[in-house]
Amino acid sequence: MTTIEAIKLLERFRDGNAGLEDVLRTFQAAPVADIGFAQVDVHRAIRRGFPEVIFGAGKSPEQVVTIAQQLREHGQRVLATRVTLEHARLFLRQFPEAVHHEVARCLSLDPQPLPKRPGTIAVVCAGTSDLPVAEEAAVTAEIMGNRVERIADVGVSGVHRLLGRLDAIQRANVVVVVAGMEGALPSVVTGLVWRPVIAVPTSIGYGASFGGLAPLLGMLNSCASGMTVVNIDNGFGAGYAASQINALAGAAPQPRDSNPRTQEALDIGVAAQGGGGQRMAATAGIP
Repeated sequence: MTTIEAIKLLERFRDGNAGLEDVLRTFQAAPVADIGFAQVDVHRAIRRGFPEVIFGAGKSPEQVVTIAQQLREHGQRVLATRVTLEHARLFLRQFPEAVHHEVARCLSLDPQPLPKRPGTIAVVCAGTSDLPVAEEAAVTAEIMGNRVERIADVGVSGVHRLLGRLDAIQRANVVVVVAGMEGALPSVVTGLVWRPVIAVPTSIGYGASFGGLAPLLGMLNSCASGMTVVNIDNGFGAGYAASQINALAGAAPQPRDSNPRTQEALDIGVAAQGGGGQRMAATAGIP
């Protein structure tokens, strides 16, 4: 059952067109589809606001397609991450309307895209080699109903490139920062914005980066307040979390300072950065 189906059923019950037993029977139905090799969670969209996402790594192309078929039969949109070209070929044969996001290593099937929420999520990438992880974050956030601003190749080895895009970064409600090597970029960005920053270490780097462990530890040890760190190469997790934060961007009013002069300065800062959360309606996308 999708969220829309659940709402329609409850509306029918409210209007007297469905009995209590029918409603209970529907909601008590097994929330999984048993396909042998997998138990597909078909109620996740109701609990979490977005359907189960298929992690393609380690799955055969046939398994990915079979799970996607179950999701589609239950009216769900489909996102598959960490897919190969073999996954994509079979998936596109089965679902010609699907999109293969080759750089992001993702597949999406979204016949009725969610309306876009107000505000943007900025996905900031240190180097071109980090783009696959950054694109995974961007694609995830987009299919979840967000506008994404992509800002690539602004690493700290040429910090003037970052400063040249600072206005766009400061306007975003949430900032995802992807970096490998020594992983310094998220700390720099966090020190320049007042929005939540999600740092993503990548496995890009020479030997002493230890497959992403060095940037991960660097980000975890950052002195920049307000920065959250996800696992190595976890662009999907960052994009998902950024979407959840963006959905709440306008849910709570901005704090007011008792000193009128201080509050005036805060208001000027909010206006300069695109209006802030209090002027932004939080719209939760319904899958």
